[in-house]
This record gives sequence, C-alpha cells and structure tokens, in this order.
Amino acid sequence: MTRKIFAALALSSALALPASAFDISDMTEGEKAAFGEAVRDYLMENPEVLIESINVLEQRQQAQEAQDDVTLVETNAKDIFEDGYSWVGGNPEGDVTMVEFLDYRCGYCKKAYEAVEKLLKEDGNIRFIIKEFPILGDQSDLAARFAVAVQQIAGDGAYVDVHNTLMTFRGDITMDSLKRLAETKSLDADAIIKRMNEEPVTAVLRQNHQLAARLKVSGTPAFVIGTEMMRGYAPYETMASIVDSQRD
Repeated sequence: MTRKIFAALALSSALALPASAFDISDMTEGEKAAFGEAVRDYLMENPEVLIESINVLEQRQQAQEAQDDVTLVETNAKDIFEDGYSWVGGNPEGDVTMVEFLDYRCGYCKKAYEAVEKLLKEDGNIRFIIKEFPILGDQSDLAARFAVAVQQIAGDGAYVDVHNTLMTFRGDITMDSLKRLAETKSLDADAIIKRMNEEPVTAVLRQNHQLAARLKVSGTPAFVIGTEMMRGYAPYETMASIVDSQRD
C-alpha cells in the first residue's frame, strides 16, 4: 500500500469514526511520524478533503445548535409563550406563535419591525408576543419601562399604540419626550411616569432578562418562532419560511 493511499484511508477513517475509535497512541513513534507525514502530504495535494471535513463539522455543529435551541424552547415554553404579562397580538388564536425580544434603540429591531408587521398582516394566522428586552443603555431602559408602564396603567390597546410609535421614533428618548408622547396619546402621563420605576414594571424587565439568559439570547432582535430560535435580524422571506416550516 502506497503512503498516499494509506494516508487517505487513515484520514477518512479518523474523520468518519468517533474520536474514541481512532487512537493514535496505539502507534509506535515511528508509525506516528510516518502517519503524520503521510497525512500532511495527502492534505497538501488534496486540500478539498480538509474543506469538506470542515463543512461536515460545521453542519453537525449547526444541527446540534438547532436541536439545543429546540430543547431550550421546550424547557422554557411557559415563560416564552404564556408568561401572563407580555402583550399578545397578531392573531391570538393563530397556529404559530412568534415571540420577539426587542430594544427600542436597536436599529435592526426597527428594520425587523417592518418585516414583522408585513408578515403578521399577510399571513393572518400568527400569534405575536413582544418581550421588552432593553440592553442598549439608559434610553433603551427608559423606553421599555415607559411601554410596560403604559400597558399596566392604560391597557393593551394603548401599549401597542405606544409600541408602534417607539419603533419608528428617531430622536433621543428622555423623560420629557416620553411625557409628551403620553400626552399626545391622551394618556395619564404622571401616573405612567410614576409607575415606570415601581416594582411591577421592574419585575417584568427582570423576568424578561432572566428568560433571555436561559435562552442564551444576548442581542436584539431575537425571535422564537414555534420551536425554532432566530438570533438577529432576518428579512421577511426568511421569517415567512420559518413560519411555514413550523406548519409542516
């Protein structure tokens, strides 16, 4: 058997078998040296083998990460889909639930907002849940506290109206700008501002952050669509495809 053929067979066996099934420690020092030299020569002449191996490894890792995400969603399903305080919109009786962790100061969240609104409108059978997840500084925290306080003081209708406004808002978020926003919506600005720093609002944000940590969500936007997680922005077509796959 030539050295190249030996290397090819040994390398393919090493890549195909579990680590425990190929034990180089069983070789003598001379065999190890010969094996290493043969493998090196083979890879130098056939670099596509290494690329193929890396691709297989990446595919396996992606499949494992996807399965891990399914497990995370199953383990935390009640807190994701039925926490009792998050706003539920879209079609509340929809056959697929989509949950978004968002930050009002996140540019990609604002970009995703348009895709989400289009998807909810055109699909018509998606249950949509918002998780307030401020992670980009004081203005993010102010906006999230304001939105949650509006929901607690004025109800879901006022909340979604304020949410839509904040998602398209481009200026600095301050107490003054939030107070003006409340007034333009004919809301009780003083009551909402007072509630912003009280425990009922803080508890919502705390629980959302704890849930995000368990789901390994560290950025925004992040989505749970059925049993699948999507970390980061994706265009309308990608989200629609994931929704469809959840119906298969």
